[in-house]
Amino acid sequence: MAKRERVVRMSVELPLWRALAAYRVLTMIYAVLLFVFTRSKFERPWVAVVFLAVMAVWTIVTLPKVANATRCTKRFLVVDLTIALTGIMLTPLADFHAQTVDGPTLPTIWTAGSVLAFAIKGGWRWAGFASSFVAVANIIERGSPSRDTFHNVLLVWVASIAIGYVVEVARASELTLARALEIEAATRERERLARDIHDSVLQVLAMVQRRGSALGGEAAELGRMAGEQEVALRTLVSSGLVPTTRASEDVSLGAVVRTVDVDDDPSDGPGPHDLRSLLARHAGSKVTLSEPGAPVLLQAAAAAELAAAVSAALDNVRRHAGDDAQAWILVEDWPDEVIVTVRDDGPGIPEGRLAQAEGEGRLGVALSIRGRLRDLGGTAELISVPGQGTEVELKVPRVKAGK
Repeated sequence: MAKRERVVRMSVELPLWRALAAYRVLTMIYAVLLFVFTRSKFERPWVAVVFLAVMAVWTIVTLPKVANATRCTKRFLVVDLTIALTGIMLTPLADFHAQTVDGPTLPTIWTAGSVLAFAIKGGWRWAGFASSFVAVANIIERGSPSRDTFHNVLLVWVASIAIGYVVEVARASELTLARALEIEAATRERERLARDIHDSVLQVLAMVQRRGSALGGEAAELGRMAGEQEVALRTLVSSGLVPTTRASEDVSLGAVVRTVDVDDDPSDGPGPHDLRSLLARHAGSKVTLSEPGAPVLLQAAAAAELAAAVSAALDNVRRHAGDDAQAWILVEDWPDEVIVTVRDDGPGIPEGRLAQAEGEGRLGVALSIRGRLRDLGGTAELISVPGQGTEVELKVPRVKAGK
């Protein structure tokens, strides 16, 4: 069997880091342009020039640091916040009147980028820590802070904490989704293995049990042992098999789910296959196959699964309707779907028998038929009237090109 590993990455943080990088660059440009247009008002413009030059170089050089959570280290966050706080405290030195007219600080809204980095990296607690330092620095810088100063400080504090909280919730939801995908993929693989086991081992064990009981003697003991092994194997299949998926947390890329897909027949290419050729082997004196004159083309996996579902339906006919039962297979090729109907002239299925069989771990219809069609996005409908036989209608949608 050939195996392919399919990796699904989910990260709500990566877009936030990219947005933060763009925000830092744009606010750096804004701070520089604001100084250029108001430089005549500065008492010591050289202080602003030195600080803005350092801030601009720092912003450009550290762009890789805000690419993801791994690169954004605690040391970077501390240095980045220190630069922002330094710019706030240097504002009165460069422009003394900034204290009295409640004007912008040297880094202006670039400071918020430092706080947001804390929020994305560490959540709302880190955001509250960083924004508190910014609040204290702004109050000290103003000397006699006005109502607008307190308003702006409170806005930054609340906004950063809210963003940090949203990031934490998003992380938790991301990991929950990863676990759900892991469980779903593991369940699908378990059902696939269960179908294969049902189509081979379980049916052989059931046949040995029936034939052994009929022959008697030592064969009866062999049949009894086969029956015990059948029950044990059905219990194992029903309780779950070892999953072939795993979910993990990647700090830089978010939650990661790796799914191992198994190809039962790697020689079959991904191209279309004629369903008629797969069903032709069932035709015989007790099975009548009615098919279109033109090829019924389906993707290799879909054709194989549909043919396996038909085989499982015929196995049920032989098992429950008897060796003398007649069966008919009708293949209908429609533009949007392929329909295969399997009908027999057996005694039919008593009402409630299918639910009882599933409860006993006999998953022939549930897995070998309905499970296969569900994986293909199709449906399996079973109609049975006691004394009038059973009809199984299998529908598989066609996959449009490019989808």
